Amino acid sequence: MIPIPKGFRAAAVKAGIKPSGGLDLAVLVSDGPCAGAGTFTTNRVCAAPVRWDRALVPSDVLRAIVINAGNANAATGAEGEANARRTAEVAAGALGCRTEQVLVASTGVIGHQLPMERLLEGLGRALSAADSSESSFEEASRAIMTTDTRPKLIARELTVGGTVIRLLGIAKGAAMIGPRMATMLAFLITDANVAPADLQTILSGAVEQSFNCISVEGHTSTNDTVLILANGAAMPDALHGNDLAAFATLVDETCTSLARMIPEDGEGATHTITIDVEGCHDREAARSIARAVADSALVKTAIHGGDPNWGRIVSAAGYSGVVFEESELSLWLNGVALYRDGAPLPFDAAAVSAQLKANRETHIRLKLTHGDAAIRFWTCDLTAEYVHLNADYTT
Repeated sequence: MIPIPKGFRAAAVKAGIKPSGGLDLAVLVSDGPCAGAGTFTTNRVCAAPVRWDRALVPSDVLRAIVINAGNANAATGAEGEANARRTAEVAAGALGCRTEQVLVASTGVIGHQLPMERLLEGLGRALSAADSSESSFEEASRAIMTTDTRPKLIARELTVGGTVIRLLGIAKGAAMIGPRMATMLAFLITDANVAPADLQTILSGAVEQSFNCISVEGHTSTNDTVLILANGAAMPDALHGNDLAAFATLVDETCTSLARMIPEDGEGATHTITIDVEGCHDREAARSIARAVADSALVKTAIHGGDPNWGRIVSAAGYSGVVFEESELSLWLNGVALYRDGAPLPFDAAAVSAQLKANRETHIRLKLTHGDAAIRFWTCDLTAEYVHLNADYTT
């Protein structure tokens, strides 16, 4: 059973945006106004929905999110901007609220105008059909998929002060994934009562250690968006103190679980790779090293082939931009020490290779001697199937 937050409805329809003809338009609707917060791509070329949403959050009056897949509405100029606004305007008219109370998001191919006639016709059907059933939220999680092989949905509950609050999240992403952020969309809804400023702080912190710690190939997208709506339907007063901290932990855990699903579903991936970098001066140094390793095509192809070619890992750490001496670096691969204090260690290469080939999960641990800062980062291997999928993406 999926615990649906009180006062929220969802729907998904086939609007004719995806060439496949599948579900491609979803709505998440609150019966009353919501506090809302968001984080967005750092790409200088960003989609029209990103610009629309950035101007509206944080907020305390939001009512809905409209999401389409199959078309990114990115690099589409003034017409794209107008289409994003028109989508919000039509949804607002149907809901009886102001245009600025509706957020929008898009994902798909860059550089094409939205088929607005089809989108708006589908939007009307979706808003009319929206309800609080589990199936509607499951269909919404499928409608936002592009090259994903499976939907990504998580729902959790938390009891605070004797009151049960619910948090539900859906996400999409399988490629064009690079930290800060990646080609991914994520939407969280909760019936907790949270002040907008607190909600923004909580979401930004959660994203920093989840969605900003994943990569498939390091390509930062134009459309990255994470949004959260909190309608307060479960309680009259805003969370504070220990209860607010418990809610923040719930958001952290949910974002981390959703984020991990993305490299696990990386296009063509056969391995999910967890990278732990420890012993750094600060978290950003650890992130830089982890990102360099995660984005290395040589590291990723070695893991895919079951090749314990650890030199690729330490060399990636070396060009990460973090200043360190070789003698300060050590490396473990799936728990096997391969390199310690700047020197190679003897190990059974055939056994490590067999272990890599036999298991989807791979763990890389790098340790410096500079301090206590650490980070956990997730990526996947690079396969011929990934090349095939992306070579033929628009043709």
